[in-house]
Amino acid sequence: MFNAVRSPNVPTSLAAKQKYDGNDVYTELCEIFFDKCYICETKEPHDINVEHFHPHKGDVNKKFDWNNLYLACSRCNNIKLAEFDDILDCCDHTADVFRAIKHVPPITPYAKTVNLVSMRFDAKVELSRQLLERVYNSDHTINKKVSGAFLRRKVFDQYNLLLDQINSYYNPVSTDSEKEISLERMQKLIHRSAPYSAFIRWCILDDAELGELLSDFMD
Repeated sequence: MFNAVRSPNVPTSLAAKQKYDGNDVYTELCEIFFDKCYICETKEPHDINVEHFHPHKGDVNKKFDWNNLYLACSRCNNIKLAEFDDILDCCDHTADVFRAIKHVPPITPYAKTVNLVSMRFDAKVELSRQLLERVYNSDHTINKKVSGAFLRRKVFDQYNLLLDQINSYYNPVSTDSEKEISLERMQKLIHRSAPYSAFIRWCILDDAELGELLSDFMD
């Protein structure tokens, strides 16, 4: 998961309570969440929903509450539903959501699972971890099994990009300028706008040298 900054300006169609998923709402949410699903971090997913963080259950105020609207892919929205109603809020900057749950990427493109570890003893953190566990590792239906495997391969692809830069940085014959280029590329991979940034950040944090060099870029 990643932190996002919500604009205080309420989209016009929402303020008028015309639609909660109008074009202006969608456009604004795409900017806030970097065109990513706020749960799985897939960039520009094929099917995207304007999701209610807390189910409105017919409550008009919740239905049109700007602070209750998030960008989620249809797969994550379907998995979350009303069961995960009290998870970490990525727009709450006191939550530091990416550090709350350790994301360990798959070590092969066909790994059966990814590892997710709660880093704090907190009910919201654990419920969020359980949601992510279901998102990345669920195989209780054929559809979820196939789509989960596809999602893990996409995470691995991003992890593989990081490995290329790590290998380049630590190559004994790399020059200082080549190391700087590798660090710049790693900065891009750990930026909140990058897909699966939580996985990449945890890889960096686990490296004594890179973790120190890049810690200031993990906002």
